Amino acid sequence: MSTATEAHGKAIGVPHVRVEGRDKVTGAARYAGEVPFPDLAHGWLVLSTVARGRVRFIDTAPVLGMPGVLAVLHHGNALPVDISWVDPQLGPPDATLGVFQQDLVPYAGWPVALVVAETSEQAREAAEALKVDYDQEAHDVALSYDHPGVYPLVGPLRPATEEKGDLAAELAASDVVVDAEYATGQGHHNPMEPHAVTARWEGDRLEVLDSNQGSPFVANALAQTFSLEPTAVRVRTEHVGGAFGSKSQARTHHVAAAMAARILDRPVRVVLTRRQMFSLTGYRSATIQRIRLGANPEGKLRAVEHRSLCQTSTTYEYVEASTMMTRMMYDADAHHTANLAVRLDVPTPGFMRAPGEAPGSFALECAMDELAEKCGIDPIELRLRNEPERGPISGREYSARNVVACFREGARRFGWAERDPRPGVRREGRWLLGTGTAAATYPMHVMPSSASVTANADATFTVRIAASDLGTGARTALTLAAADALEVAPERVRVEIGDTAFGFAMVAAASAGTRSWVFAIRKAVAQLREQLSQGAAVPPEGVTVMANTFAEAGALHHDDKERHTYGAQFAEVAVDPATGEVRVRRMLGMFAVGQIINPLTARSQFIGGMTWGISMALHEEAALDEATGSLVGADFAGYHISAHADVPAIEADWVDDPDPGDPVGIKGIGEIGNVGAAAAIANAVWHATGVRQRQLPIRPDRVLLATPGA
Repeated sequence: MSTATEAHGKAIGVPHVRVEGRDKVTGAARYAGEVPFPDLAHGWLVLSTVARGRVRFIDTAPVLGMPGVLAVLHHGNALPVDISWVDPQLGPPDATLGVFQQDLVPYAGWPVALVVAETSEQAREAAEALKVDYDQEAHDVALSYDHPGVYPLVGPLRPATEEKGDLAAELAASDVVVDAEYATGQGHHNPMEPHAVTARWEGDRLEVLDSNQGSPFVANALAQTFSLEPTAVRVRTEHVGGAFGSKSQARTHHVAAAMAARILDRPVRVVLTRRQMFSLTGYRSATIQRIRLGANPEGKLRAVEHRSLCQTSTTYEYVEASTMMTRMMYDADAHHTANLAVRLDVPTPGFMRAPGEAPGSFALECAMDELAEKCGIDPIELRLRNEPERGPISGREYSARNVVACFREGARRFGWAERDPRPGVRREGRWLLGTGTAAATYPMHVMPSSASVTANADATFTVRIAASDLGTGARTALTLAAADALEVAPERVRVEIGDTAFGFAMVAAASAGTRSWVFAIRKAVAQLREQLSQGAAVPPEGVTVMANTFAEAGALHHDDKERHTYGAQFAEVAVDPATGEVRVRRMLGMFAVGQIINPLTARSQFIGGMTWGISMALHEEAALDEATGSLVGADFAGYHISAHADVPAIEADWVDDPDPGDPVGIKGIGEIGNVGAAAAIANAVWHATGVRQRQLPIRPDRVLLATPGA
């Protein structure tokens, strides 16, 4: 390489501002709902107002006569689509992709029509005027362990039940037992940028401009749904304003826009409203979890049982597998876990930041805190005494497990040694003060991806990969990783993302995006360097190498190691016993997550997850009206999230976490910041008040009505 290359220092590990940051703050960066198209039409979805039944009649005539209205699509005139296929990564599609294929209404908020007009305002006015009559049926939306339809999850990835040892015998022999039920509220993604898609056809080729987490996955779903060759669909995603799992796959608005564009032979854009997103883009199911822990007087676990119940829809199975953290965090002679579900007349839940681990960590880590209290042992010391040598269920060796380092360094920084363990004794004016802690972990994955790297004649390099940057800084991280692999300054690297023309790449999910993409980029760079080392001059068109990690990622994904990231969460709260108000005063998160590419955006990732933990602990809970089967206040007025005033000084940092056996070194940070945060806050509320809060969110009324000693 050049002399400038040889003099280049490492880019990874050095704080770097976002490469697209200026475009975003100046408005030059355009999102999916902002890009202009000639002859663009606008679609507005009409959703059912009943929770179960059938569409009896749609009165389209008055609406078709309104200004600008071009069409009203519904089950009586829609194009046929196919949803009998199965995605190799995501499984079968949600039934909502079968847009307008039947008159059945399985839940409130089900799409029953799409009104298309010349402008968005005309489409909305017409959609709100559309009269739909229903044959309404009795619905069932109540989540309960007593429901006769409760069943265990079945599947190879997250099996319903895993058991070892004699649970009853070990519980009976335990000197200390915790037996408690925990509950979490229904949570919704609510990214800053609503879901938006524009579709247009050129003959039998479909082009889609979208906001998503993985363009190849959306393209595959649309190709299958419209019975097209995979190469006949191109999906582009330039900028994404948040996703959290809700944009991980194709959904109703993708198919509706493509269908309308086909019928009208012109581009059609569909943008979801905030209210529509509550039923069309997935959410985190409420959970009811029972945990039983048995231990000897020194706090060593003998028995662990964790049963978790969630809801799914009648049209598609998605299960919030909340026992997964328990299956690998602490060992015991008897270890039983079960993920259970019940089909209700509700929208389908889906992936939401730290699926399973976020609600599961609340129950597990609160139960561990209760065990520490009963044993008279410091909560951190209890966890250290129960550090396993291998995966409790899998028996596999840990590739690296530095949770102890997270707790020790976090305790030092947080001032844990000065903590009075007695609850309800620390006061500051009208406030009771308390501190709490919890462990965090999240699986570490690497999935197949492809990337190309071009050496340009002007001594710059272009990397192309169908990755998505959800606003997390992935584009910048890939630039830094490519620069180090090429041994050049980051300014000489341009990264292009989000286009299926670049080949297949892992979806930005499961904390596996950057890890998977960097793996592919490094392989492509290695092959390019080998080619350039032969000494030939770079031609005007450049030299391009494309590589994929299909074989390597598959082997690593299925090796014999237990691969996870870890963390320790700390929180201090103030509770007003007169009003029930809970305020988080400070938080600290220490994480063991392998190699950090960009400390600037990584810290932002952790802090964002911890902030969501505050929101989960104190605010977020979608209220369901059992009488109507609909959500109450499905908007930012009725669904509360943490605002600036709720977020205190939050510190996030990481410990050295080498993993010599891992060929990538990058472990993924997108979700672990959310794990354990709510539990640390709940444990701090107990320390402040002496009363356990086992239901989230910890609303003022729940604080006031809580029973001491319960």
